[in-house]
Amino acid sequence: MAEAGRILLADDEQTFCDSTGELLRREGYTCDCVPDAPAAIEKLKQHSYDVIIADIKMPGNPELELIKELPILAKGAFAILVTAYPTQKTAIEAIRLPVAAYMVKPINFDELKNNVAHAIKQKKLLQTVLETKNRLSQWQKQMQGMEQILAKQNDTTFSASVRNFLDLTLCNISAAFMDVKNLVQTLADDQKESAVCNLMNCPKLNEMTEGLNETIKTLELTKSSFKSKELGQLRIKLEQLLKKAKKLKFPPKFADNRIED
Repeated sequence: MAEAGRILLADDEQTFCDSTGELLRREGYTCDCVPDAPAAIEKLKQHSYDVIIADIKMPGNPELELIKELPILAKGAFAILVTAYPTQKTAIEAIRLPVAAYMVKPINFDELKNNVAHAIKQKKLLQTVLETKNRLSQWQKQMQGMEQILAKQNDTTFSASVRNFLDLTLCNISAAFMDVKNLVQTLADDQKESAVCNLMNCPKLNEMTEGLNETIKTLELTKSSFKSKELGQLRIKLEQLLKKAKKLKFPPKFADNRIED
């Protein structure tokens, strides 16, 4: 069975750690278990993880210090918080952090599986946005280089330069188009929305929104170089998805960032 993803499970409750870790491994995940936040930090420095499952009350994590360090220690990864002692304070704090789910013990394993799968999908989606943004940025620079070649109009080198440029960039341009197509399809197909992102201004949603915005700008800047109906349709669809993302960031119920008791 192919590895479904890599999980770090941090909990000082040994029985929960052992049993949950084994169940996750049976689902095809690689799962490392640690008893506290300091040990989790060491693991995060040594390996790359897709999801971190962390107990709120474990040693070294009274103020969610481990989760606050995630953007530095495990860029793009989401956390799933578990606790036997849920409080309004930790629930509100979780909303402002890269948390995919807040679960109360005893944990329903099927629900945990779903949350893990969704968190991994969100990480992959974020990575796709960033990779697409970087690839399109490189493409834009290459188009600027083409402009400089065309401006020189040196007959002895012009044809060879154009051929070399096209040979070097054709694959990159095709890959960039496929990235954008796949990104649009993934976003359009993803019907399940994270509850955390629906509640407040989720940092991961911000990053994906920014990536979409930059992708749209790049397509707009290069539309005169490659006049394509398909590219125009992709740009329009991305703009529509961006509008939906902005609505998620500030839903009417939470527009003033207040949570009632």
